Amino acid sequence: MPQMAPLLWLNLYIFFFLTFMLFVTMSYFTYTPTMKEQEGLKYEAHQMNWKW
Repeated sequence: MPQMAPLLWLNLYIFFFLTFMLFVTMSYFTYTPTMKEQEGLKYEAHQMNWKW
């Protein structure tokens, strides 16, 4: 079975690495988060009266 030359391994690594980075950046920039409306869970500030 023939062996691959070291430069061919390097080219293969660079190709797969660039493909992976392209996939990661595409999935990062195409993701659009949706904001969920929370009507019943609003923050209410409570008045604190110190007893001292």
